[in-house]
Amino acid sequence: MALDDLKQLIRSIPDFPKPGIDFKDITTLLQNPDGFRESVDVLARRYENKKVDAIVAAEARGFIFGGALAYKLGCGFVPVRKKGKLPYLTYEQTYDLEYGTDTIAIHQDALKDGDRVVVCDDLLATGGTVAAIVELLGNFSIDVVEIAFLIELTFLNGRDKLPDLPVYAALSF
Repeated sequence: MALDDLKQLIRSIPDFPKPGIDFKDITTLLQNPDGFRESVDVLARRYENKKVDAIVAAEARGFIFGGALAYKLGCGFVPVRKKGKLPYLTYEQTYDLEYGTDTIAIHQDALKDGDRVVVCDDLLATGGTVAAIVELLGNFSIDVVEIAFLIELTFLNGRDKLPDLPVYAALSF
């Protein structure tokens, strides 16, 4: 399956969640067994020879691709969750949203010194969440191999919030 075929499996929903937004709905891709498999395989092929120790992903949609990618690569999976959702000692990072702030957390023992990680999410839009994840990862002595997305909305310039890190997106709109 070609990348253009994957793009065709992503539904656009105009004016969601508010007028002027063209929402990229991945549920139609996830419902297609070949499309979901290929989307994970595209990411896995990129990292199969990079000695990745863990995939770091934020809830909720990042868990879908991050968990599958970790399984495919045979490495660990590290969840980044909203404040108060992880049961052990955490590092926290607060970041700005369009209308307010949010706080995400990671377990303090989630990664070991020297780990090589890929940060994975379904979509890069404005870059706020992933920039906060990168800040969280600053609490560890690790190597961020790359930040991976299935989709990038290039017109929102999310990469600008990640100037010193390699970023990969399989599909762009």
